[in-house]
Amino acid sequence: MAESIDTHTLGEKIVSILKTIFDPEIPVDIYELGLIYDVFVNEDMEVKILMTLTTPNCPVAETLPMEVEEKVKSIDEVKSVEVEITFDPPWTQDLMSEEAKLELGML
Repeated sequence: MAESIDTHTLGEKIVSILKTIFDPEIPVDIYELGLIYDVFVNEDMEVKILMTLTTPNCPVAETLPMEVEEKVKSIDEVKSVEVEITFDPPWTQDLMSEEAKLELGML
């Protein structure tokens, strides 16, 4: 019998996957950059990711959300993935983690 996984554990796996996706213009992963606003996982293991881009005209506006969706879908327990892009609130450098700021020499 397959071992069941809870939504919290699945959320942690999703964050681990998100930390493998990098903005091509900034050498920091999208999670530490603060581009991921929220990750929702329901009891049916359906995932919704609310994210933003550094700017509305970001060159990866078409490909980055698809990469997020495909990588999260690769987790066996995930039934479906929806990636929603928002610009409210707009991304600022204040959303970056301390780790990201340190990596970019901003501290």
